[in-house]
Amino acid sequence: MSSILETLEVTFSYPGTQANALNKMNIRIPAGKKTAICGHNGSGKSTLFLQAIGIHAPTSGQVMWNNQPLTYTRKELKQLRQDVGLVFQDPEQQLILNTPYEDISYGLRNAGLPEAEIKQQTEAILHTMNLTHLAQKPIHHLSLGQKKRVALAGVLVLQPKLLLLDEPTAYLDRISEQQLLAELNRIQANGMTLVMATHDMNLAYSWADWMLVLDQGKCVMEGTPDEIFSNSEAIKTLGLDLPMLLELWLSLPETTRQINKAPKSIEDFKQLLEKSFACL
Repeated sequence: MSSILETLEVTFSYPGTQANALNKMNIRIPAGKKTAICGHNGSGKSTLFLQAIGIHAPTSGQVMWNNQPLTYTRKELKQLRQDVGLVFQDPEQQLILNTPYEDISYGLRNAGLPEAEIKQQTEAILHTMNLTHLAQKPIHHLSLGQKKRVALAGVLVLQPKLLLLDEPTAYLDRISEQQLLAELNRIQANGMTLVMATHDMNLAYSWADWMLVLDQGKCVMEGTPDEIFSNSEAIKTLGLDLPMLLELWLSLPETTRQINKAPKSIEDFKQLLEKSFACL
């Protein structure tokens, strides 16, 4: 499995603090996959993202991008931040201009593109993200779900190779969450690598191809969701929950579990129940 981003024994501490935010962290992000990073507040998720876009350099250790070590030159960092996009948990931290059109076009203008190309690419991503009707609406009049989609569009318009999302579904209603996840699945199917930091074990279980579990600045577990959650004792020791669907699955008779795959969505679980009851 090829990696697009790796950390090798990365240690980092913020100025004025004694504890390490990252403590000899070793992680690998598989290219082209959907990776969920889980862990409590303070486990290192946000700090890892800031390392990935070169905002902070390690105190020791090495960050690898496409199998090459980062050197943190101005030229390299500029290219890195075009290749790696970060969407913050709170869109208010990311949206700086008056309207979605202005905000989305800002990054392209910063990159020095001609105005005709800026217009074409901005209008294209507005259409793709179903935001055209909101293009000229004041940002402060948008709902939280709409703001999150605008923030995502502002990153996607730069066509990054790796997209980092910090708690992207936090505080969203169910419909807004489904819309956002559908868009993430679409862009990953087109070849983009996605990494999502989340506290939501249900989401990590149903969405991710690969999982990393962080604790006290270290990666303590990695693998597929099925591999991670099969070690239920380790998950509970870390103070994390098993996904509800998995708990329901484990409550079914062993004979049912032997001949069926564990469901990854409510629809899968409903079909499983319908199938099981039809056999009675």
